[in-house]
Amino acid sequence: MLERLFHLKAHGTDLKTEVIAGITTFLTMAYIIVVNPAMLSAAGMDYGAVFAATCLAAAIGSLIMGVFANYPIALAPGMGLNAFFTYTVVGQMGHSWQVALGAVFLSGFLFFLLSIFRIREWIINSIPQSLRMGIAAGIGLFLALIALHNSNIIVANPATLVTLGDVKAPETLLTAAGFVLICALAARRVMGAVMIGIIAITVVGLLLGMVEYRGFVSAPPSLAPTFMQMDLRGALDVGLLSIIFAFLFVDLFDTSGTLLGAAQRGNLLDKDGNLPRLGRALMADSTATMAGAALGTSTTTSYIESTAGIVAGGRTGLTAVVVAVLFILALFFAPLASMVPAFATAPALLYVAALMTSGLARIDWEDITDAAPALVTALGMPLAFSIAHGIALGFIVYVAIKLASGRWHQLNAALLVIAALFVLKFAFLS
Repeated sequence: MLERLFHLKAHGTDLKTEVIAGITTFLTMAYIIVVNPAMLSAAGMDYGAVFAATCLAAAIGSLIMGVFANYPIALAPGMGLNAFFTYTVVGQMGHSWQVALGAVFLSGFLFFLLSIFRIREWIINSIPQSLRMGIAAGIGLFLALIALHNSNIIVANPATLVTLGDVKAPETLLTAAGFVLICALAARRVMGAVMIGIIAITVVGLLLGMVEYRGFVSAPPSLAPTFMQMDLRGALDVGLLSIIFAFLFVDLFDTSGTLLGAAQRGNLLDKDGNLPRLGRALMADSTATMAGAALGTSTTTSYIESTAGIVAGGRTGLTAVVVAVLFILALFFAPLASMVPAFATAPALLYVAALMTSGLARIDWEDITDAAPALVTALGMPLAFSIAHGIALGFIVYVAIKLASGRWHQLNAALLVIAALFVLKFAFLS
């Protein structure tokens, strides 16, 4: 049955290799079952329900990717988009988390349509690499600001906006130690470096009396507080169109980049450099986003951590199926997840931020018409505390600079339309 479903021999792999690859991938991304509930609960959502939704959304997404698309790519609620959900859509803009879930569902539905009608290639090819890299870096800086704020390393100051917090506080010291530990383990290529760092700092906090022990295993938490609570009618409000677009836009590029990057690492591309069954992979991703919103979590997307499993030998969808099974088993460890404090998850956010900002190296800094808009995009997200506003500013500045410098031929219809829509949004809807 496994041979018929996944064509193991044709891909030069076997059951043992795929299982080991699945375990490897799970260990590198398991931190999300701790980080995501902590982040979304700040939006007023029930921690236990979000924990269950996170595990189930990851399991469903990975299972669909494995069986339907037959790729060793695992899915789970995405970092960055969960921060956007909590701190921008709910926290800054004042929308309810139910409306935010509705926006996530609609963005997934639009992604699904783009995948069916093959519009994805046109959109991606229309957006310059400098803006794409600026968006990725901006999300990284946004996560870094949240991590530094949550751990009180950076605090508010009425004179300078922000300033350094109490660096001698135990929480601050543990956050710093966790970040150093995760980076050191990653540099040594230790499998599951992020999860090890989170667990280590939590244990230290427990020994110091800063963390309350809540148990080891239990029945899965109830999903009722978040299940099917999305407000689609509220999300269709014209003021939320830019929010839906931001969810869609970031997921589109994140998924495409992850799929192509992971496939290249595993030699899964065809002779022309294209990814076979790309449409199926994109439909799996968009379906997982809609399912995740229905369950009660932010955008579910493909994880670049899947490359760890691919390096371990994973070549088929059986790897993703193994990940799905492990996320189901994780449902029974809710007490452990609920013990993890903010000073243990902050180092993980900082580490992910460091990975995401690496895209700045791929920007042509010698061309100011590319570099300036990318910088505006990257800085706009943390400073405006909004991924959507950072994207909007980047598009507007890119088009304006290209036109003013006489390089209108480097623009295309998609860029002009998107920039014009953002201008109208700021003019009439802000």
